[in-house]
Amino acid sequence: MTQHSHLRELLHDVDGLLTWQEDFYRDLHLHPELSHEEERTAQQITTRLEAFDCEVTTGIGGHGITAVFRNNAGSSAAPTDIDTVLMRADFDALPVVEDSGADYASTNGAMHACGHDMHATALLGVCAILDAHREAWSGTFIALFQPAEETSDGAKSMLADGLLDKVPAPQVCLGQHVMPGPAGAVMSAAGPVMAGCDSLRITVTGRSAHASTPEFSIDPTYIAAMIVTRLQAIVGREVSARDFFVISVGELHSGDKNNIIPASAELVLNTRYYDPVLAERVYASLERMVRAECMASGSEVEPTFEYFAHGEVTDNVADTHAVVRPAFDAVFGEQSVTTTTANASEDFCYLPQAWGVPYYFWFIGSTPADRMDNPPSNHQPDFLPDYAPTAHSATRAGAAAVLSYLGTLPLAEKSGAR
Repeated sequence: MTQHSHLRELLHDVDGLLTWQEDFYRDLHLHPELSHEEERTAQQITTRLEAFDCEVTTGIGGHGITAVFRNNAGSSAAPTDIDTVLMRADFDALPVVEDSGADYASTNGAMHACGHDMHATALLGVCAILDAHREAWSGTFIALFQPAEETSDGAKSMLADGLLDKVPAPQVCLGQHVMPGPAGAVMSAAGPVMAGCDSLRITVTGRSAHASTPEFSIDPTYIAAMIVTRLQAIVGREVSARDFFVISVGELHSGDKNNIIPASAELVLNTRYYDPVLAERVYASLERMVRAECMASGSEVEPTFEYFAHGEVTDNVADTHAVVRPAFDAVFGEQSVTTTTANASEDFCYLPQAWGVPYYFWFIGSTPADRMDNPPSNHQPDFLPDYAPTAHSATRAGAAAVLSYLGTLPLAEKSGAR
């Protein structure tokens, strides 16, 4: 049998190891916690890790967790010399009021509207499979559970808290994300798969006056409105139609009384792109335009610009795709498909960048069959993965990716040799 045939055979018969998964997933979904507040979620993950033979470290960068599995079942027969692999799952929720109709829907004003509860559940399933089938792999496996992905600083917080000194250095990092798409589909590709992003807070200053005497004011609300309009001119007239760039105004705050022209206004923007060089060019145009609008309205104070919540472009190199994708094809058959780019963004890349190693990131389809005509998207109040096919594929895809690097051959003979 080939390596991939053994892998398919192994992962076909792991249901008995995963009987706890659905209850665990429902519990996390019912009790979502916002970024930096994930105390209960982290405790639930830690408690589940206690069932495995691994070294657990908690409280990294807030509520971050690592579990290190060490195993030496013989020489690796995988197509690489890699012997240490890290896989990451995030577990924070969003400030969204759930409207999914599920009997385990959250009621606390927060929601796992981006599927992070599924990510954590699946990675724990990968841990269960690798812990039970040590005859099938050799080396070191690191499961990393990351808080605060939604604020784009969870990975950075773990790194700032000494993550690199707390675990062995991986030679490749892995990650996955549930997305709209046929539930259970495993969607992967080489090249860019998720966009880069930035958030930008702009403050413009005017002059306050009574609403009945606008001639005595410099109206920052009007300046802000003109900025909102002109922003799209940057994309429409300075970015080539062949390129991708999105600017969205997520917040606009100005004044707090109907008969007072306020003294200042604040805009909070979000951008998405695949070319960081283009992003820098757009930001230069944006700042030029904002300053010009302020000058045109007679503002006497320079506008301020605060960039935050940066996310890197997620870009799979060809080498990792060449190792992992064949494993997906072997295990999932027609359910292993090539993905298109997702314009959402991630902070996952900061982890492999910190070690200077390659990575592979893929998507798991989660849309129920009866909702494929109009699938809910991540961050919407009715986003809810179709549990069984999504959890089945997310767990096995994670295990397949890890074993495509650490797997030993032939599995059947190794099992008997122990």
